This record gives sequence, C-alpha cells and structure tokens, in this order.
Amino acid sequence: MSAAAATGFFTGLSLIMAIGAQNAFVLRQGLAGQHVLALVLLCAISDALLIGAGVVGFGAVVALWPSLPQIMALGGAGFLLAYGGARFWAAYKGSYALELAGAGRGLWPTLAIGAAFTWANPHVYLDTLGLIGAVSTDFAGWPAKAAFGAGAIAASFSFFFALGYGARWLAPVMASPRAWRWLDIAIGAVMWALAAKLLAG
Repeated sequence: MSAAAATGFFTGLSLIMAIGAQNAFVLRQGLAGQHVLALVLLCAISDALLIGAGVVGFGAVVALWPSLPQIMALGGAGFLLAYGGARFWAAYKGSYALELAGAGRGLWPTLAIGAAFTWANPHVYLDTLGLIGAVSTDFAGWPAKAAFGAGAIAASFSFFFALGYGARWLAPVMASPRAWRWLDIAIGAVMWALAAKLLAG
C-alpha cells in the first residue's frame, strides 16, 4: 500500500510540476496575494476529482468519443490565446497600481479563470485521466489503486499550496511595475506557446 501511495505521489508530482497555464495563473495570484486559498483549493480539488476519475477508468470515455480530445484542444487553445493576449495588453499598458496595492479582480472572476485553466485544458485530462489512469492499472485490487490515487491527490494539494503560498517569498522582487510587466510578458508567452502546441497537435 505504501509503495502504491509513493508511486502515486511522485507520478502526480512529476506531471504537475511542468510549467503550464494553470500553474502560471496560480503563481501570479500568489505573487499578488489575491484569493490564494480559494484558488489553490479549486485547483487541487479539481485535480482530485479528475485523478479519481482516471483511476476508476474514465479514460474509456475518450475511447468511446475519439473526437473529444480535438474539441477540447480547440476550446483550450482559444482560451489560452485570449488570456495570453490579455497579459500582453496589460504589459503594454503598464498600469500595475492595483497589483502593487494588493488589489485586483474579485473572488468569483478569479475562480472562474482558475476553473477555465483547469477544466478547459486538454493537458489536464491527458495527465489525470490518461497517464495517471494508465499507471494505476499496474496495481491490482481497489485498495492498492485507492492508495495510488490518494498519493497522486496528495501531490496535487502539496504542489498547489506550495506554489500559491511560496510565491510570497518573491513578493519583494515584484515591488515594481517593471517586474509585473516582465511577469505578464512571460505568462503571455507561455499561454501562446501552449495554444500553438495544442493547435499543432
């Protein structure tokens, strides 16, 4: 059981640590100190639901509906292009008075964007439903599968809380409009690169 849990933890951690749209958004909110707890809980709980579905075998839905990944990729790419453009526009305007003052968008808009980065991102489904679901088949019996899934879920919670709250250590670096501008440029570039990858794939 402990081996299954450890395998789940490190499998989940290795997948979630890759730089992506969701992580970049959590990092930005963590740096701004805005709605961090609600956002990291949203991301982690969403991951938990998807990981659970992957372990149970929801990946079979993709086999029954082969066009689903393509539909998700187009929708996700559109969202990434729009959000990336918004970050480039923010960098161009260079007005960061709200960020420097610790203010910004409200709770529900923040959660809506976080939910879109989670549920409209095809890579999330590939990682949770596909890869984690596939690795879980190495374990026979539901107790071992449950331990594997619990380990992967623990990795998700650990990572998002570390990212969201650990970002505050960088707060002194982000004390100028110039730093926020470069962060938005970097995030915009990541979003558009991911969108291009989705469209190319």
